[in-house]
Amino acid sequence: MNNRERIIELLDVIPDYKIGYVLAYVQGVAADEEADDIFCQRMVENYKNAPEEEKEEIPLEDCLIEWELN
Repeated sequence: MNNRERIIELLDVIPDYKIGYVLAYVQGVAADEEADDIFCQRMVENYKNAPEEEKEEIPLEDCLIEWELN
């Protein structure tokens, strides 16, 4: 049984008064994904449409240091 099937199965045992919580959570998760996708697509489009002189190349090593990921 995959995760989707398991979630659907569990919905049958969740009391009606808790279904609203489940719905709100699932809507939030779905909205976050959609919002993330839209944001990323907009960033790509903005970069593609920007004049070449505005495109700045930053070495990966510098980004890792700046973002404290090294």
